[in-house]
Amino acid sequence: MTGSPLLFAVAGSFDTGLLDLIYASSLIVKIVFLILMAFSVLSWAIIFRKLVLFRKVEGQSYDFLKIFHESSKLSDIYKSSDAYKNSPLTGIFFAGYSELNAQLTAKPALPGESAPSLQIKSIANVERTLRKASAVELTSLEKSLNWLATTGSVTPFIGLFGTVVGIIHAFQGLGQLETTSIQAVAPGIAEALITTAVGLFAAIPAVIFYNHFLSRIKHMASLLDDFATEFINLVERNFT
Repeated sequence: MTGSPLLFAVAGSFDTGLLDLIYASSLIVKIVFLILMAFSVLSWAIIFRKLVLFRKVEGQSYDFLKIFHESSKLSDIYKSSDAYKNSPLTGIFFAGYSELNAQLTAKPALPGESAPSLQIKSIANVERTLRKASAVELTSLEKSLNWLATTGSVTPFIGLFGTVVGIIHAFQGLGQLETTSIQAVAPGIAEALITTAVGLFAAIPAVIFYNHFLSRIKHMASLLDDFATEFINLVERNFT
């Protein structure tokens, strides 16, 4: 328990010293710091929004698949699919269902049949419609991920630029002194390294979550392909 006040004191002095260094830094370093903080804030906003979105997407997708497998009529699935609009499977189903209805025609009844049956004009058109809908849904899931990729690749270099400028500024000030010492150059070096630290702070989470979201999108793409195949098989069994 005796170490806790000391720990808080050290943390407080570190925060204060960090803010003092930023306040005392050159204008270019301050601008770089603000740019990096803007990258970081926007990246975290995208990360939290995507985490909530993917949770909804995956949960509703599995619920929709359950209904799709348990229902015997496409019309029943269509009526209940409004509750799963966050799922990309619903978008694919809507597209396929609309194309299917547009192509269905009545086939003359064969001898022994009491009523004419329905047939589809072109199964290839339905397949193309499903592929197009799948691409649209995946593009929607990938929205804003390019910002995370940009943050992960650019912010370390922006931070390095601020560090280089800060070091140049520090050595220019050092050259104006008659005597040099580590105490004279250390504050300038510390000031310069702040932007590198902030750049890494912005880049590391962006790269981690970018790869995380890409993995979940690949899983969803596989799920969409499987669903499209099931839909085509269902159409072939019943309308060809």
